[in-house]
Amino acid sequence: MRLTVYTDYSLRVLMYVALHPERRPTIGEIAASYGISKNHIMKVVHQLGVARYIETVRGQSGGMYLARPAEEIILGEVVRRTEPDLALVPCFETINAACVITPACKLRRALHQARAAFLAVLDKYSLADLVENRKVLRGLLALESSATVDATGETATRRRVT
Repeated sequence: MRLTVYTDYSLRVLMYVALHPERRPTIGEIAASYGISKNHIMKVVHQLGVARYIETVRGQSGGMYLARPAEEIILGEVVRRTEPDLALVPCFETINAACVITPACKLRRALHQARAAFLAVLDKYSLADLVENRKVLRGLLALESSATVDATGETATRRRVT
């Protein structure tokens, strides 16, 4: 199973916003931090707003913030909402279900169970779980700093090689 780039970006935006509860991150800031097109982030942010995961504020001091606590944003719910098609094979779809072995097929059942297990695992995690290592993540996403943060959360200054 492979998630779409749209779902990946949606989760990244939510993580970024959750990492900055003290302010309202902007689309430009998020796009620059991840090295992603502002246009892509704009589409994602719009849909996250429609889904009531984030609230947006327009204007000079605008940006976005979580519409509910990070603990209440469940990953399985986000994936179900952002993935347009969780049908692993064509026979999952009622329209394209024409397969000669469907009445006796065990593969379809196994794939249904696998998809359910995948989503059940994601249902055990919230957005808050993804940003528990706040200090490390904020360091890795910081553009204005010349410091890096290692896996232990320690800050180290980058050395310029000449």
